[in-house]
Amino acid sequence: MGASATGRRRGFTLIELMVAISVILILLGVAMPIYSHSIARAREEGLRKNLETLNQAIFQYTLDKQKAPQSLDDLRSAHYIDKVPNDITGSDTWELEPADGVIMSLDQTDTTGIIGVHSGSNQVGSDGKAYSDW
Repeated sequence: MGASATGRRRGFTLIELMVAISVILILLGVAMPIYSHSIARAREEGLRKNLETLNQAIFQYTLDKQKAPQSLDDLRSAHYIDKVPNDITGSDTWELEPADGVIMSLDQTDTTGIIGVHSGSNQVGSDGKAYSDW
């Protein structure tokens, strides 16, 4: 009698499996939006840091060389940055802000080149502003 009673109880019933799978799906349904939002915030924080680094490097290059860089590759070749980081799009879509006669230093000899950079993405950030306006 003991062998036949335990023989029937070895596996899970279909109802038990369905309940377990339902609980897992509910937990995933709650966790996935939170995870997706945290990934988006991390990407936006990376964009902010890249913008700050690039704009600071452009400013420092202009002060040191008495002229603005002509491109982001000038910053890399002069060792102000190790490499040009990717935009939030995952590729090099930076929009360069031309100097157009802007003087950033009293000793500046050339007023051509770039004075800043912003994202070339047309996507909107979590704060409601387009990445290109950051």
